[in-house]
Amino acid sequence: MSVYLLATLDTKSVEALFLRDLLRQLGAAVTVVDCGCLGDSATAGDVSREAVFAAAGTTLAEIRSRGDRGAAVNAAAAGAAKLVREAYTRGEVEGVIGLGGSAGTTIGTAAMRGLPIGVPKLMVSTLASGQVRPWVADKDICMLNSVVDLVGINRSSRAVLSQAAAAMAGMVRCRERPLWRSEGRPDRPLIAATMFGVTTPCVQHARGILEAAGYEVLVFHATGNGGQAMESLIREGLIAGVLDITTTELADELVGGILSAGPTRLTAAGEMGIPQVVSVGALDMVNCGPRETVPARFAGRQFHVHNASVTLMRTTPAENAQLGAEIGRKLAATKGPAAIILPLQGLSAIDRAGQPFDDPRARAALYDAIRIERGGVELIELDQHINDAAFATAAAQKLLSLIRTVEREPVASHVSER
Repeated sequence: MSVYLLATLDTKSVEALFLRDLLRQLGAAVTVVDCGCLGDSATAGDVSREAVFAAAGTTLAEIRSRGDRGAAVNAAAAGAAKLVREAYTRGEVEGVIGLGGSAGTTIGTAAMRGLPIGVPKLMVSTLASGQVRPWVADKDICMLNSVVDLVGINRSSRAVLSQAAAAMAGMVRCRERPLWRSEGRPDRPLIAATMFGVTTPCVQHARGILEAAGYEVLVFHATGNGGQAMESLIREGLIAGVLDITTTELADELVGGILSAGPTRLTAAGEMGIPQVVSVGALDMVNCGPRETVPARFAGRQFHVHNASVTLMRTTPAENAQLGAEIGRKLAATKGPAAIILPLQGLSAIDRAGQPFDDPRARAALYDAIRIERGGVELIELDQHINDAAFATAAAQKLLSLIRTVEREPVASHVSER
């Protein structure tokens, strides 16, 4: 097995070989992948750039003939991702490390995002001090700020690359004996749950019930990246059930908030046939930045300043009707057992009697659309607030019943065959 080191050797060969040698001194085997695009390099990688572009379905000659750097970077990213994923499937990858500017970061992190959580991933980047979500997405990628541009070895780059090598070597060494595994105790089945600050009491209460029933609960903060991470783990087959209490990311995607999880949110469990209980937590709000940054098109809307960085905007009845229809349609298409559970008295800490986002008309529009579009999916309506303990208990118990139904099905099938 080896640490895969991804670099554009036409521009970063000196730095890549310096990092390679550091890793080898720390006991790591290293495979250098040349992701260079248009320039020439005096240094050859263990995996050539020709192999990278072939994996992307093109050739180096074709890429060079086009003279389009953007297209070259995209092809290199696709090829590197495919090569690294295939090597990992063969059991050849212990970790992935990359270095570079915008091109190297795009290529390196594309390969990292194709690997499961738990595989060490470290990107040394000139972009690491800013907004890194485009590169990290829903994976456990460590971003290390290079501080200076990666042009030669100097006192600054030497220090940063030495830290990077030590970090990668340490992560690989610890992965040989994972710290998160308890000796002699099997891992419990995983349940994914979604939470926001305004739905915390509900999810915390439900989590206690699920854990008492023998499950480990992974709670995802519904901030866009959290929803994406949950959907990714579901598609990887790691999740036994989903308690999707907080579907607020759908509102940000619809209206244009800052915490969208994209258009495929609320689809993974249905596609995989995973038992799921879905609610409408925090669909009363769209997340915006600081109050002064809220787009002018939202002038006249109802706002609540959550803190200096986050301004909440109340969703309208029309938007709630669209959100309800979306939830209903997505759940109606599920391949597995599912239920929708509605809190008739409010769906966030600030959507209840006496609170700033209390709006019975908006809730009615949301719930009416769900009723119309849900198909044959079970609908549970409780005259409670989402943060009431009774509501959380009902949601958790319903999910447990759906999971047990699935667990019994293979046994029943086997008995009938005999």
